[in-house]
Amino acid sequence: MFRSKRSSHVKRLWKSRLAQHETESSDENNPEELEKKSVTQSILKRLKEKQLEMLIQSVESKGEEHSGCVLLPKGDLRLGRRCVEPHILCLQIWRWSDISESSELRRMPFCETVDDDVYVCCNPYHWSRKSDESESPFLGRSALERVHITDFGQSEMGTDEVVSTETGNTPTPHQLNYSDDSMSSNNGCVRGPHWCTVAYWELRQRVGRLYMVYDPNVNIFQSLPQGDGLSLELLQKEAKTDSVKRTRDKIGIGVVLSREDDGVWLYNRSQFPVFVNSPTLENIHSRTLPVLKLLPGYSIKIFDYDSVRLLKQLTDKRYLDGPFDPASVRISFAKGWGPNYHRQFITSCPAWLEVLMTIDR
Repeated sequence: MFRSKRSSHVKRLWKSRLAQHETESSDENNPEELEKKSVTQSILKRLKEKQLEMLIQSVESKGEEHSGCVLLPKGDLRLGRRCVEPHILCLQIWRWSDISESSELRRMPFCETVDDDVYVCCNPYHWSRKSDESESPFLGRSALERVHITDFGQSEMGTDEVVSTETGNTPTPHQLNYSDDSMSSNNGCVRGPHWCTVAYWELRQRVGRLYMVYDPNVNIFQSLPQGDGLSLELLQKEAKTDSVKRTRDKIGIGVVLSREDDGVWLYNRSQFPVFVNSPTLENIHSRTLPVLKLLPGYSIKIFDYDSVRLLKQLTDKRYLDGPFDPASVRISFAKGWGPNYHRQFITSCPAWLEVLMTIDR
């Protein structure tokens, strides 16, 4: 009975593979697909029943339902004349058929196998694809020569109070006043400092209160079956326009903001692209607003602390075009803005986030 149930799980997972593989494997004489099926079913049979059930939950919900790590031993698998890592094969079968290298990937913040020397997580929705723009074009050599690098202490960072460069309404972390209560958790323990503050906007109207982020990562979503974070649905009132209503429906499980060793990363978990503008994604020589498109399943480093500290030291104001806040990142759901789109300003986007980073961390 036990083997029968596991065998049923394996067959169910194989039927859930990408449509491309299903079409290709319809030709029973395709040796490559036959071997891929054999290898895939072989590694699935190594998994315990509970892990198979977690994998089914993840694959069939397309990552919407939270599921744990699915572990397989590290080491290449032989697939014809080539070798492939177990997690790469699983991603090819259930998520991205064109993925080929681990260097193209980044673990989701909730994956728990980062430091595991023996096993690798093969849950396809515990991985994201790194955007080509993940390495910032921020400062070229000539720009660096104009930076006066002294001490990066708090006194050098400045305390001038600036507001949203788009609306003038949302205060940056320098302006926000916090009570002692905001630094305490529900159980009375003192919480560490928040590392960013999130404001949710619909067109030119801010919706709900500012949301301060203390944990290393936060889910921001319209609807999430399991998990916690910032629920935009709880902030929203009746949509005033059709464009806002349609865009809300596209947010889905939304995005993850994650503070990591090398900066702040954005992970797009929704089924639609998001668009992002950040001071550390900008080329300082450019006179146009760079708005980057992040496809579903992709990730990008949207904020680099070292780069922004250098940016704060710029003494030549000729290179700053208009009002500028080096701590502000903007993220629009489903709709782009700027020179390449008919919406010139983010305040024309139906649903968007303003993320105000705490630079002096």
